[in-house]
Amino acid sequence: MNTHILTALLLVPALSAIIVLAIPRSWDAAIRRFSIGAMLLELILSLRLIFADYATPNYKFVEHVAWIESFGISYKLGVDGLSLWLVILTTALSPIALYASWGPIKTRIKAYAFSFLLLELGMLGAFLALDLFLFYVFWELMLVPMYLIIGIWGGKDRVYAAVKFFIYTMVGSLLMLVAILYVVSSYEQLAGEYTFDLQRLSSLVLPALPQYLCFSAFALAFAIKVPMFPFHTWLPDAHVQAPTGGSVILAAVLLKLGIYGFIRFAMPLFPVASQALGPALAALGVVGIIYGAYTAWVQRDLKKLIAYSSVSHMGFILLGLFAMNRTGISGAVLQMINHGISTGALFLLVGVIYDRRHTRMLDDFGGLAKVMPWYTLFFVIITMSSIGLPGTNGFIGEFMALAGAFFSRTAIGFGDSWLLMTLLATTGVIFAAVYMLHAVLRMFWGKVTISENESLTDMNLRETIAVMPLVVMVFWIGLYPKFFLDKMNPTVDAFLADFTVRYEAGAGTSEPRLVEFEQLAFELGGSSDSLAVAGSGLEGDTP
Repeated sequence: MNTHILTALLLVPALSAIIVLAIPRSWDAAIRRFSIGAMLLELILSLRLIFADYATPNYKFVEHVAWIESFGISYKLGVDGLSLWLVILTTALSPIALYASWGPIKTRIKAYAFSFLLLELGMLGAFLALDLFLFYVFWELMLVPMYLIIGIWGGKDRVYAAVKFFIYTMVGSLLMLVAILYVVSSYEQLAGEYTFDLQRLSSLVLPALPQYLCFSAFALAFAIKVPMFPFHTWLPDAHVQAPTGGSVILAAVLLKLGIYGFIRFAMPLFPVASQALGPALAALGVVGIIYGAYTAWVQRDLKKLIAYSSVSHMGFILLGLFAMNRTGISGAVLQMINHGISTGALFLLVGVIYDRRHTRMLDDFGGLAKVMPWYTLFFVIITMSSIGLPGTNGFIGEFMALAGAFFSRTAIGFGDSWLLMTLLATTGVIFAAVYMLHAVLRMFWGKVTISENESLTDMNLRETIAVMPLVVMVFWIGLYPKFFLDKMNPTVDAFLADFTVRYEAGAGTSEPRLVEFEQLAFELGGSSDSLAVAGSGLEGDTP
């Protein structure tokens, strides 16, 4: 099982989806139980990944089998400190989202369960793939079930939202494919063989111009998925029209694949372009923080408010990521997990009230604390997490991302621009408190002025079971983040060491070449010398 656990993580949803297709359409109850059971089994299997030794940053549980040998395509999977918690987030939130769906979803149960299992397969495959062709297959696979979830079970404008989501992400993905093929062909010209293996392609050093072009193609695909301002316009439509389960997975997991793509593929393969364009992407993240916060503030639809808050929160992650120091990158990875928990929980809670009132407009509520006290308690806790109250998970991630950006003012060029970006991003924390607390005030306090709200029932057992694990995680990460950071920090250190060496190798080259780096951080584990390289030029960073 240790040898093939990653394959097992892919086989469980794949085989379960096939079995669901074989179950008679009229057996709705059996389909519900079986699909939830399959996802819970997936969660249990994934917990085994936590107990590996991540003190060294090399990939764990690696599986590598030749697939299409003539083109150098292989079935290669692995997990490290950067992908570990994203895999756990996926396997934990998928059963929660599906379980919460079985209340509002009444039709086409079989197709819905099949779509959810296929979606989980695509997400996990993208996080685990170490072959660029395999990654691209899983990246595209995710589009189909999410397109179906929005387009079939969504709101009245579901088809428009689904098509917009599909077209946006597909266009960016096609440009990324072109860049992947260019990298592979460049490697073949030097090595005499094709390969899509990420670790082998990492020995390829491209000149500056091809790096800029390829990085831009990758960045467009990942920026759309994040979504980064100004490529975010598909997100509010998709969130508003998607059913509750779809919104949870879209916000909690799918958006993270854009950030993951940057750190796993774009930045290691194209370090010169990453170094040069990183501050500009961080600046767009800051614009997204402020724009998303202001836009969320004026929303009257609660679901759209949370959708725009995601644009704002993802800006913090971009800022920390391109700060290029341990504090910023570790904070960005941790904040991806935090955002998945808090925003996923918020969409679950929106679904709870929508099931009762069939409206999400803030003007239709007021005084809910009197009639739904448990719902109010959960909503306020998750709101505190979303705005980054100390003691909750949202605080530590945002703090580390901002601290990393602050330290970058002395580490990576552009002088005081990093200080300015940090100051502007910090205002987003204030704005988050404004728009979230404004919504809480309008929904829960004051008098019950609408008669339909007087007879609302509080959260039932199914809804409480779905939300409680996320509430627990809010305080676990908020009060003891060390457990999570210890797993990722060695990999982050090795990533920085590897990036520095690759940047220095690529900065002066005018022709593509292959370099056997001594600091292959992800494969050899990173020596003390390589970590010293990573620390050079990063003065002011915290240990």
